[in-house]
Amino acid sequence: MTIQTALSGLLGAQTGLNTVSNDLANADSTAYKNQTALFEDIYPAYSSQVPGIGTATEQIDEDFTQGDLTQTGNPLDAAIQGNGFFVVSKRGAQQYTRDGAFQINSANGQLETLNGAQVLGYQTNTGVVGNSLQPITINTGAVTAKATANLGMTFNLNSGDATIPTTTAFNENDTTTYDEGSSAVVYDSLGNANRLDLYFVQNPQATATSPSTWTVYAQPQLANGTNVGTAQTLTTLTFSNSGALTAGSPATLNVNWGNGSAASAISVNFAGTTLGAQSFALAGVTNDGWAPGAYSGTSITNGGQVQSTYSNGQTVNAGTLGIANFLNPEGLVPQTGNLFLESSTSGQPATSVPGTGLAGTIAGGNLEASNASTSSLLIYLIQYQQAYQANTSVIQTEQQDSQRLVQI
Repeated sequence: MTIQTALSGLLGAQTGLNTVSNDLANADSTAYKNQTALFEDIYPAYSSQVPGIGTATEQIDEDFTQGDLTQTGNPLDAAIQGNGFFVVSKRGAQQYTRDGAFQINSANGQLETLNGAQVLGYQTNTGVVGNSLQPITINTGAVTAKATANLGMTFNLNSGDATIPTTTAFNENDTTTYDEGSSAVVYDSLGNANRLDLYFVQNPQATATSPSTWTVYAQPQLANGTNVGTAQTLTTLTFSNSGALTAGSPATLNVNWGNGSAASAISVNFAGTTLGAQSFALAGVTNDGWAPGAYSGTSITNGGQVQSTYSNGQTVNAGTLGIANFLNPEGLVPQTGNLFLESSTSGQPATSVPGTGLAGTIAGGNLEASNASTSSLLIYLIQYQQAYQANTSVIQTEQQDSQRLVQI
């Protein structure tokens, strides 16, 4: 029985040495979680007042304490601050990891781990975030042009400008026929940066108490500076006696560019435009159109969004990383490659976007370090070595005693 007891101690020490050695080997592995061998004593069944007969490994415990965050400068790296795991798919099986060292698959544009597992999240389509986990696909090609459909322009109009008689015919080449002028870029369906010139005419008031009105003329121009048709009356803006815009906005400008692009119907919104004793100024412009653009790069934001940028200044959100939480994360089964599998002990995952519910937040451009402490592990290594040697000595002594008994 002594040999069996010592042998169980020898096997336990070996398990401890294997566990500590694995922890030391992964001291620099991204997001590695320290493991601890837990042991239990063994007693003869249905016996009392007897010594134990050895030890057995109870389980290998995972320490899910968060490791330190390290800034890497890689825009595709991400670290979870708080609870949760990234969700990945490897060979069709859903798995979980704290390792946020990601890359883009050059063949299909999907976000993946360094060992080729697909990173799952909530894909964004036409600006709407989906509600089911799927691989996040990034457009690494060109962004097609989008014609301007909505143009917002906010002006400060000067009430001190001269009023121009209604009998005066507008002529963009004659500055006496209008008070102020401005312009904005508008894109056609091919992405040409055309121009829209606007001219403002302050109309005479019918009476001293009549509201102030301004007629706005529009002259579209091609990107090469050629006028498209003749100037047309776009709208008449009406202002209250306090200078607030009360009517005339938005207005629709229909343009047939004649350059191979589709005809445009542009809604021009003057919301926020004011009239007062002030210098004329363009206070703000918004434009929902753009030219074609080439792919520039992708980064992961602190909100967990996978955002790509393009040479035309556009930023596209391809999706949001998914975060999974478990009722008992210690029940997860570790796999090669910093991965874990769920089990009946861990419970099923509860997934959400970062920062909601129990899910932690994301630190973009960072990676989580291993939480294995080298100094502590070296102490455990010495303890297990001593236990191994001690149990080996017991076995050797027992063998020597057995040999003496045989020789008697």
